[in-house]
Amino acid sequence: HFDAAPAYGHGACGISEWRKRLLSVVIPCLNSAPTLAATLVSLEIELVGVDYEILVVDGGSADASLAIAEAKGSRFMSAACGRGAQLAAGGRAAGGDWLLFLHADTVLGEGWRSEASVFMADSENARRAGVFRLSFDDGAPAARRLEAMASWRARIFGLPYGDQGLLIGCGFYESLGGFRPLPLMEDVDIARRIGRRRFVHFDAPALTSAERYRRSGYMRRSARNLACLALFFLGVKSRFLVRLYG
Repeated sequence: HFDAAPAYGHGACGISEWRKRLLSVVIPCLNSAPTLAATLVSLEIELVGVDYEILVVDGGSADASLAIAEAKGSRFMSAACGRGAQLAAGGRAAGGDWLLFLHADTVLGEGWRSEASVFMADSENARRAGVFRLSFDDGAPAARRLEAMASWRARIFGLPYGDQGLLIGCGFYESLGGFRPLPLMEDVDIARRIGRRRFVHFDAPALTSAERYRRSGYMRRSARNLACLALFFLGVKSRFLVRLYG
């Protein structure tokens, strides 16, 4: 279960250590001070008694992200700017048997630790990945519609958003080749390699900032995201999609 003694041996997913941790949480950030503290505090509260580490992987922040991460006892490291590159760097440096990739503006809701515990305790999930239910910090009806669409996309097509988090065993993650240093669509890229049938969908919410949707408008932002996804599937390189994504 979640609080069980971790495995021993040399870690395949990161620095070679005799004693591996049970869980490594990898959080990419870039000027994430407004939301990072809440994300770290929520993890700290839920993970009491668990052998874990938090790696905050920075892409060149000019705000207080470093100070916030260090104040919470997280391990802070720098990487090339770009969420894909930062996630890849964090995955390589992580020393846990299980990896939880989480965005800096996402707070996992009530019940997530229990579901994660059950998931990790089942040996059949060694080659599966868990994702949480997308939830936005916005009471607008448009937010509820987008949440429903995200659930449908994740369950039917096996394409969860990166905002939903990703819980995956170190060995399985490494066998997939890990995150690729893509400037965009890194979540879609790894989801396709995981495969729809190998996702487990948790009921616990991943409460995520809706700021970019409020700023651009839900319809406009959703249409832009869909256009980027379609072009990515058509083979357009992700670096060319960055300008469209905005």
